[in-house]
Amino acid sequence: MATPGLRDSIGCQIEKSTTEPQPSTSTSAENLPDFKRENLLNAPGSFLEDPSSKDLELFDELGDVISAQQARENDSEEREKATDPNLVEWDGPDDPENPMNFKPSRKWIITIATSLITFVATFSSSVFSTATVATSEEYHVSTEVTTLGTSLCVAGFATGPLVWGPASELFGRKVPMFIGLTVFCIFQIPVAVAQNIQTIMICRYLGGFFGVAPLAIVGGTLADFWGPIDRSVAITVFAGATFVGPVAGPVMGSFITESYLGWRWTAWITLIMGAASGLIGVITIPETYHPRLLQLRAAKMRYETKNWAFHSRADENKKDLKTMVQTYLFRPIQMLVQEPILLMVTIYMALVWGILFLFFEAFPISFDEKRGWSPGLGSLPFLSILIGMLIGCLIVAVSSKTRLARKFKKHGHIIPEERLPPMIFGAVIFPIGLFWFAWTSNPNITWVPQVISGIPIGCGILLIFLQGMNYIVDVYKWYANSAIAANTLLRSGAAAGFPMFAAAMFHNLGVPWATSLLGFLAVALVPVPILFFIYGKRIRQMSRFSPK
Repeated sequence: MATPGLRDSIGCQIEKSTTEPQPSTSTSAENLPDFKRENLLNAPGSFLEDPSSKDLELFDELGDVISAQQARENDSEEREKATDPNLVEWDGPDDPENPMNFKPSRKWIITIATSLITFVATFSSSVFSTATVATSEEYHVSTEVTTLGTSLCVAGFATGPLVWGPASELFGRKVPMFIGLTVFCIFQIPVAVAQNIQTIMICRYLGGFFGVAPLAIVGGTLADFWGPIDRSVAITVFAGATFVGPVAGPVMGSFITESYLGWRWTAWITLIMGAASGLIGVITIPETYHPRLLQLRAAKMRYETKNWAFHSRADENKKDLKTMVQTYLFRPIQMLVQEPILLMVTIYMALVWGILFLFFEAFPISFDEKRGWSPGLGSLPFLSILIGMLIGCLIVAVSSKTRLARKFKKHGHIIPEERLPPMIFGAVIFPIGLFWFAWTSNPNITWVPQVISGIPIGCGILLIFLQGMNYIVDVYKWYANSAIAANTLLRSGAAAGFPMFAAAMFHNLGVPWATSLLGFLAVALVPVPILFFIYGKRIRQMSRFSPK
């Protein structure tokens, strides 16, 4: 999926400053908050929690991290090091150990390796959907029960970031990422050899919980070493892998289940892919989180010099459990209740995300049952959704590099509502695709138009998702991390719940009316981005969490 966890996923999470930014009575460099790149934490998406408004104006694209005022930062470092000679920092902007100074070839190797791991994790979320019928027959349970195999994995994607986000702040990127990936691979084994349905359900959830670790961390890893311009391309690669995974799962899984290998090999294949990508990652992916690297440098200097006063900023500003709980648990719920922009955009994103995962159960009904296709052939229409998503990626990239670039060059910053035109376009074509799919599903009509309808559906899903995420980040800059956490919980909850009623709805209402019902819901939410485009600024001014 592009996956529930795309804080998971397709966004970026930025380490919250240990103190809230304070009002300044002067605009001098000395009075500006000092936010250093090495103090930024980025995940999934990684999003800014507490940067200054001046820095935040330079946020240009999903996953972009503030990289302004470098000269001021360097001056501040020099002043602080002069007063505290035991403070360990980078040795100037050209420090070879600074991930920002990696060679471009190495950066791309890391980008591809991390994206590959992300692909495997999201692939696992949907591949089991093709084993629903086979497992229901083997264990003598209903297909509604075996559908839980998909839903529980996505539920793990929803809850996992609550652990992996803080873990990446405490222990850096690499250790949590590969611990999660390793345990994720281990839990594929019980699924593959399960003798009862309970084992499958439990291990699918735990596999999702640990498998989401890369999704929660990779976006931040990319922001650790890519500059603000090239990062947009790297994030596109990462986002592509995130979206391709859940769409590729049913395609590969259906052929595996239909073959002599059987449904158990959906887990074995996931294990093999996870182990292979993990091996590549261990070799090619270093620790890139700046505060962690400086902590390790300080520890090494203490050991070599026996000067126990050497320390890094992370050693000075360690977060306590109370801060973690407030940031990752309480504040997201508070914002979801009190912020109309966050609530409505999250509901919209939850709907489209739920529909995507609902289709993993609905497509086999439409193509396998109604048209009489084989499971393998019936999974190929998912490729049209993938094509639509790739078109959506292209639209976002072109919009960011043309229209938004001109706005930024002219005004020096980007108004959050400027993110919404592509989302509005996606909001229009998404229900069109749903109605198109619904009323070309009759078996007496050739399959071609029904399959093609997946293109506007996929494009609409991606535009609503990516630009909705971008808008949330721009609106709640200081508290974007908490906003994304709330968004992830509700969105992944919908993705876990929608497949549970898909079969009953499509069997009772029929494909045309069941899909039309989804289309009517999508139409009802079309005004959301339009109204925020018109009135968003006014609403933001009344928000206690959006910077004025």
